[in-house]
Amino acid sequence: MSVLVPSGSRWYLSARLQHVLVLNASYEPLNVCTVRRAHVLVYKGKAEVVERLDQPLRSATGSFIWPHVIRLLHYVRVPRAIQRKISRRALFARDGWRCVYCGTSSGRLTLDHVVPRSRGGESVWENVVTACAPCNLRKGDRTLEQAGMVLHAQPRPPAPVLFIKLAAPRIPQGWTPYLPVTT
Repeated sequence: MSVLVPSGSRWYLSARLQHVLVLNASYEPLNVCTVRRAHVLVYKGKAEVVERLDQPLRSATGSFIWPHVIRLLHYVRVPRAIQRKISRRALFARDGWRCVYCGTSSGRLTLDHVVPRSRGGESVWENVVTACAPCNLRKGDRTLEQAGMVLHAQPRPPAPVLFIKLAAPRIPQGWTPYLPVTT
């Protein structure tokens, strides 16, 4: 997202606010970084520019390509066994900002342990879900069977692309060919 920022009597595009999609050598989306970080990776020969923006990236001494999507030249192994830590924002996004019990998106959303912590439930992706306050209160410290409730969607760890979408809430059009379609 390019932003016009005033500087005295002139306006310029701020590179600080621009996000760049980082792809693995296999074109798998890995992360989002700043334009500055992307430029350094390209300059050091660790990445190549796959997509670029029309305007140049300017410095005091020169003009460079403004990277929009970069690809690492050497494959980075991403350990799948190590899962990202749970965060409220990621849980809400994974569940579509809706209660998994009643499907409502209105009201105050909270987090709920499917198997309550008092009964040995852990704070893992497969056990924590988004719930509206009435459903969370209704379920209380009981199991789903005891409360007579059902999950509309089975909780699971989110796809890696979710974290890219959280880092850059507005996905640029140039990134869509490199991101998997999520439902």
